[in-house]
Order: sequence, then structure tokens, then C-alpha cells
Amino acid sequence: MDGFAEMMNKKAKEMGLTNSHFIVPHGLDNEGHYTTAYELAKMADYALKIDKFKKIVSTSSTTININGYPKAINNTNQLLGNVSGVYGVKTGFTNGAGRCLVTACKRDELDIITVIIGADTTKQRTADTIKLLEYANNKFDMVNIKNIVIAKFEEWLKINEGRIYVNKGIKNNTKLYLEELSWEEIAVEKSKINDIEIEINCIYYFEAPVQENEIVGELKIIINNETIDTLKIKTSEMIRKKEIKDYFIDFFEVYHLFR
Repeated sequence: MDGFAEMMNKKAKEMGLTNSHFIVPHGLDNEGHYTTAYELAKMADYALKIDKFKKIVSTSSTTININGYPKAINNTNQLLGNVSGVYGVKTGFTNGAGRCLVTACKRDELDIITVIIGADTTKQRTADTIKLLEYANNKFDMVNIKNIVIAKFEEWLKINEGRIYVNKGIKNNTKLYLEELSWEEIAVEKSKINDIEIEINCIYYFEAPVQENEIVGELKIIINNETIDTLKIKTSEMIRKKEIKDYFIDFFEVYHLFR
């Protein structure tokens, strides 16, 4: 058990779970064994990307064989099959944690994970979960943030790309590109959808040489004055510094042009 708990803590660290620590794998109350509602949600989000896990937690009932005899077993999650869109995840109880329920629910494009901990009764955790699901569904809409970001960046490029100057470079300007978003859509409060802002900052003057994929700026996605992501702006080509021969070539090109 100690070895498995060590692996759990290693995985938690990889996932950036800074408020979770595991002593045993079974989750029963132990001194120094703890987590938070938010980090339980992050664990669920991670695990639901594993098809086998998702299939198990969304199964209401099944039959297994024990010593050659069939036995019907039922999921203790009362929301499965009874609340629209619910497909998991996990019930739980210890004296220290109370009645707990981690729930996943998908309605239209909105995918929600809720966590209830410390409830006094199974009925209470179920009722509180339904309230959270309804709150989220009524409060949020999915927004294609990728389309907004691309449109704003291309608009900015049309105005600003020609202003970028590379001093003493084989070329006087450089092409730019924006790194990819790691996701296309995000859930945004309905009342704040019109508050989405795109802020772009970039260097306009360079001294050659300029390297390919050099970071020269950033694009911030801001909603209601909160930065939710920052993307890097990079150069798409290498521009070497002019050599003596390049200046001679430039001179003769200008000379022939005005002859």
C-alpha cells in the first residue's frame, strides 16, 4: 500500500495537485491523507479521458461472476439514468469526509464536473449536486474562443505586420505566427460573453540576426479583467544579418535602377 500511495503522490505532482496527499490507496481516513473538492474535480477530468474508466463509471448495473456464480451489481450513484446527461463519476463516504459525490454531466456542448463533500446524507449530496448542475447549465455557455483569437490576430497582423522592421537584416521585415491554443471552446458566463478581450503586445524593431521561432510578443485572452490564457507570438523565418557582399548587391541594384 505504501508503494502505491507513493505512485499516487507522484501522479498528483505531475498533474499539479498541490493540495492533495495520499497515505493509502483505498481513501479511508488517515492522518496526512487529504485532498480538496477542486482537485477531486481535476482528477475526475483527467480520468474521464481514459475510455475504460469512463465506461465503468457510466455503467448503472452489470453482472459479474464470483467463483462461477453470476452476481448482479448496481452503481451507488443515484443520478445515473435519472438526471439528464449524467455519466459518472464516484460516490464515497468516510466518517471524516462525510457523504461525497463527484459527478460528470454533459448537456449539449457544456460538460460539467461537480463535487460535493461533507454532506450529512445521501439525499443531501444528491440534491446539492442537482442544484450545482442546474446552476452551471443556466449560468454558462460554450464559446469558440479559437475563432475569436484567430480573427483578432489576423486583424492585428493586417495593420501591424508592415510596421515591423529588421535593422541590418537581409530582409527588412519578418512574418509572424501565433502558437496554437490547447483548446477551441471554453465555458463563459452568459453575462460576460461580450466582455471577452484580446490584448496583443509585440516588438516592432529588431536587430539582425532574427532566429526562426523567436518569441517576439504575446496575445492575452481576457474575460472580465481576468487573463485566462497567454499565447506567444513568434517569427516564422530566420533573417540573417547583412554581410559586406549584401551591401554591394544592394548598391548595384540601386545604381542600375537609377541609371
